[in-house]
Amino acid sequence: MRLGLDRDADMPLVEQIVQGLARWLAERKVRAGTRMPSIRRLAIDNNVSASSVVEAYARLVAQGVLTPRQGSGFFAAQPPAAPATGQELYLADPRWAQFDPSAGKLRLGCGWVPDEWRATEALGHAIRRVTREDPSAVFSYNQPLGLPALRAQLQRRLASVHIHAGIEQILTTQGASHGLDLIARTLLRPGDTVIVEDPGYYNLFNLLALHQARVLTVPRRKDGPDPDALEALLREHQPRLMFVNSLYQNPTGTSLSPRVAHRLLRLAEQHDFLLVEDDIYADFQNAPGTRLAALDGLNRVIYVASFSKTLSCSLRVGYVTGPLAVVRQLAEVAQCTGLGTQRFAESVVATLLASGAWRSSLERLRQRLAINMAQTLKGLAENGWEVFDEPQGGMFVWARYPGATPAVYAEKAAALGVLLTPGAAFRPFDRPTDWLRLNVAYCTDPRARAFLREVAA
Repeated sequence: MRLGLDRDADMPLVEQIVQGLARWLAERKVRAGTRMPSIRRLAIDNNVSASSVVEAYARLVAQGVLTPRQGSGFFAAQPPAAPATGQELYLADPRWAQFDPSAGKLRLGCGWVPDEWRATEALGHAIRRVTREDPSAVFSYNQPLGLPALRAQLQRRLASVHIHAGIEQILTTQGASHGLDLIARTLLRPGDTVIVEDPGYYNLFNLLALHQARVLTVPRRKDGPDPDALEALLREHQPRLMFVNSLYQNPTGTSLSPRVAHRLLRLAEQHDFLLVEDDIYADFQNAPGTRLAALDGLNRVIYVASFSKTLSCSLRVGYVTGPLAVVRQLAEVAQCTGLGTQRFAESVVATLLASGAWRSSLERLRQRLAINMAQTLKGLAENGWEVFDEPQGGMFVWARYPGATPAVYAEKAAALGVLLTPGAAFRPFDRPTDWLRLNVAYCTDPRARAFLREVAA
């Protein structure tokens, strides 16, 4: 069996052998159970080392192409069944449509920036450096509060936005969603009352339903949650927690004003509840902003943030800071439920922060988002769309076309290969709405522009 190997090619010989064998099996439609050439015979026929053939056969076994039999050699395996597409999952719950892997669709309603905007080279360099210089990070458990080197970096990062926390008050998490889950697990019992913004983060609503919390809603205005509506609720109810996005709120893109922030803190003090400040998009900040944790001094505020949006959704590195007693409780629950966080991922993030690579990539992200935000707002205005408020940063615009319905949006999007997240997903209890969350990182794509025009038409 001669595989036509090319020793001058960039592809390693072992990979050439793997692909050559797989191609030979497919072209000849070899039946399951057919015996393959011995390692020695294939090595002689192709003038390669036996070790190269051993490695190639091992890879094909791992891929399910070949089956080994002790003392008899290697045999063609039964072709695997076609993998399930998972389409039923995405059709069953429209909230997860943005995660649909369907090729070629524009994810206009998703919550992250395109992969090509990421700091791929810097991330790869950091991964290689950690693997080379700190191999124990690849294999060892993390410390209960998280990697000390990362928490020291986070302490400086928080101080730069006027949040002053002791390093023992910082707990690393596997993303912001993990942080929110830890807070709900630790501080809520079934039936406890919580307050959320309407509209707001849909997965928070799912999480609170999972923990059987009693959810009350406060309208989100351009300057933050409506404090008068909140005060009216507090006359009749005693919440344990209130969840707030301060900067570039998801989905409206609005930011908290100092006046509303001070009012929220006064109400939290008067009615004895904690504020959970989800600051997931604040690293995109390019103008002065108001944070509850900075004003409160981490007395009644639990602050949650993450690197998922600015660095990598896959690394899953976030953090929580707040009152020391609360952070200790959260750390105990994190250890009980998952034995802590991923040391390797945190080492990579700490390396990127220490080298300045993260700061450089973040500045590029901010610039690209600012350009896309301006172009998106211009395109919306030209086509007669209404904008809830013009964001000063971040990645979201909450918009609608007067008279259009969710069915119209869905029809036009499907025809153009555009993937939306239904606006109702961002409202508690799936209350209907004709507003849509648009991610400006994708709005300059011709399909997005066509969508805006087609809805208007």
